[in-house]
Amino acid sequence: MEITVCRAADVALLDRHIGSSGVTSFHARRFARQERGESTYLVAWLDGRPVGHAEMRWTGCDAPDVRAARPGCPEIGGLGVWPQELRSRGIGTALVRAAENLARERGITVAGLGVAKDNPRAAALYARLGYRPVIDYLDRWTYEGTDGITHECVDPCAFLVRELS
Repeated sequence: MEITVCRAADVALLDRHIGSSGVTSFHARRFARQERGESTYLVAWLDGRPVGHAEMRWTGCDAPDVRAARPGCPEIGGLGVWPQELRSRGIGTALVRAAENLARERGITVAGLGVAKDNPRAAALYARLGYRPVIDYLDRWTYEGTDGITHECVDPCAFLVRELS
């Protein structure tokens, strides 16, 4: 497995192998944030195929409650591994560690991430990696469906933080 920073040509491969809902794929939106310098979008590759991704958002979590609790804390978001049969094989761990290394390279000593309250498997992974809960919050996000309608979503989450050494 190899982890690289997403390139423009990777977006179409991500859309093909790791689908995305909406008119503008979340891969394209994450790549656009990277192009603006707001984040770094990481892609995990196995045998030339994308099998996972994570985004290190240098601007931090969008939720005001989280920003107040941990100002300036970058957020690892959009962590995913596909197909499902590849989960629990270290790909997610490698993506989180790669994002942490990016933070260290910038002299950042803390990283955070959000986990949905209904995702105990991810919460267990983050706990094993040393992330500890700081605050509960509502993650609010939108996407434009293929029907042209903007859909709003709200997920109850916990924001977790790890001090980087």
